[in-house]
Amino acid sequence: MKVRSLALGFAAAVFVPAAAQAGEVLLRVAHFLPPVSPAHTKFIVPWCDKIAAESQGKMKCQIYPAMQLGGTPPQLLSQVRDGVADIVWTLPGYTAGRFPVSEVFELPFFTTGREASSRALWDFVQGHAMSEFAGLKPLATWVTGPYVLHFRDKEVNTLEDMKGLKVRAPSRLGTKLLASLGATPVGMPVPQMAESLSKGVIEGALVPWEVVPATKTQELTKFHAEAGGNHPLIAATMIFVMNQKKYDSLPAELKQVIDANSGRETSAWVSAQFTEPDEEGRKAALAQGNTVKQIPVEEIAKWQAAAKPVAEEWIKEISAKGLEGQKLHDAAAALVNKYSK
Repeated sequence: MKVRSLALGFAAAVFVPAAAQAGEVLLRVAHFLPPVSPAHTKFIVPWCDKIAAESQGKMKCQIYPAMQLGGTPPQLLSQVRDGVADIVWTLPGYTAGRFPVSEVFELPFFTTGREASSRALWDFVQGHAMSEFAGLKPLATWVTGPYVLHFRDKEVNTLEDMKGLKVRAPSRLGTKLLASLGATPVGMPVPQMAESLSKGVIEGALVPWEVVPATKTQELTKFHAEAGGNHPLIAATMIFVMNQKKYDSLPAELKQVIDANSGRETSAWVSAQFTEPDEEGRKAALAQGNTVKQIPVEEIAKWQAAAKPVAEEWIKEISAKGLEGQKLHDAAAALVNKYSK
């Protein structure tokens, strides 16, 4: 590690004078998915192109997809805090316990449409959870599209059908949701999911449609269950954050460019970039001849009742930290409602 650090330091030392001479600021942007992923092509590259254009070429990105700076996805937060990367895109759920307050948006049946809920998340973070971003400047905070249940061999229509099924869980609250529904949650990152499905280690997976084509989930499953109504089973929060010291080091004109491409509307824009990939994932399942069903609202009401203790437990956990769990929960819900009208 020490040798690697020295090597990185040497590379930086060689590069920085050249960059400075050219009058450019180079931002190292890191994430965990391949360069063909929707996040890379539809969000990160366009965002980088925009700041390059608006800064008249004075600020550019060097993008490092697929963990090219080393480490694992859960280490992205440390990398941006430590300055290994200047900006990262990641999921707070990969580092359980580090975003306990903003995690409220990952509660079952809590969010609504992605853009409305993303605006709500931005406002909530700014007003109630900035302490979770120490050393970081949030550029965008948003929620994913609805998480959907995908199964190898079993069609799930009712709450009873979930009993005992081994299902890939995406996060801490995703694990609690699945357990509340009677399933056996198995936590794992997306890259491990396909192999686990193919080998029968898990019988199903809880993921949004957009990851289906890249992981070939449509070929490994036969049945897909969506939640009817206005609230998805669950959604994940995502963050695009910058090293605060790097931001502070920028001249005023470049800070203005970053600021103009950050915030509530940027968050909503990012979330919208995943709409088409979600639709493509659903189409891929249908093209495979799979069964895609929406669980009726009346049945989903039973699922919501079963999952209610997950929210109650979250409120107790937050309150045990000396915070007002119920007030934070209600403030987040009010913002979701505000932007969903």
